[in-house]
Amino acid sequence: MKSIKTIARPALRDQVYESLKKAIITLELEPGQRIMDKDLAAEFGVSRTPVREALKRLEDQGLVESLPGSQTRITQIHLEEAKNAFTVVAALHRLAARLAVPNILEKHIHLMEEMNAKLKTALDNKDVLGAVEADDQFHEILLSVSGNQEISLALDRIMSKVRRLEFSKFSSLDGMKSIDQHNEIISACRRKDASLACSLVEENWLSLGRILVGDSESNK
Repeated sequence: MKSIKTIARPALRDQVYESLKKAIITLELEPGQRIMDKDLAAEFGVSRTPVREALKRLEDQGLVESLPGSQTRITQIHLEEAKNAFTVVAALHRLAARLAVPNILEKHIHLMEEMNAKLKTALDNKDVLGAVEADDQFHEILLSVSGNQEISLALDRIMSKVRRLEFSKFSSLDGMKSIDQHNEIISACRRKDASLACSLVEENWLSLGRILVGDSESNK
């Protein structure tokens, strides 16, 4: 399995957790697939302890569920959960933008432009992982400049549900719309227009949610 490799001894729990989370998000471990801690431990080249600890964290995030006999199952993708997650993600990123824009520097603007160009290249190449990583790096700039680590910690728990859905429906996305939205965000940040930047960042996430999950209001 590409995401699961033998790893060094330090920080085993965190490394196993990150590797498994990536495998689940990218659908390398598919919804409904059953896995066993002893098999994972053998693939990672570690004892069962860090694997079990990692699986417990993933269960807390709703990405796996425990089964009898030391088995674990990758959870299905639930659209209603993803819809709720998008609402929270949008609000948290809006808060990050409000805190970040007054302190943003030209070097941060250049980084945002660089990540948006990286996103376009990945989309042109139909590189799903590259596109998602570039999008994460774009938004990470505002999260970092915001100076509030609690926002990132809160996002870490729910972003997996959003990204897993994104991987499953990547072919239906209009990536160029996101690039245009990012350009508008960059422009607002450059002008230090925090109010506009907040609205644009929030809409960037909400519009992605509407595409992936569907706007339930339109179906009523």
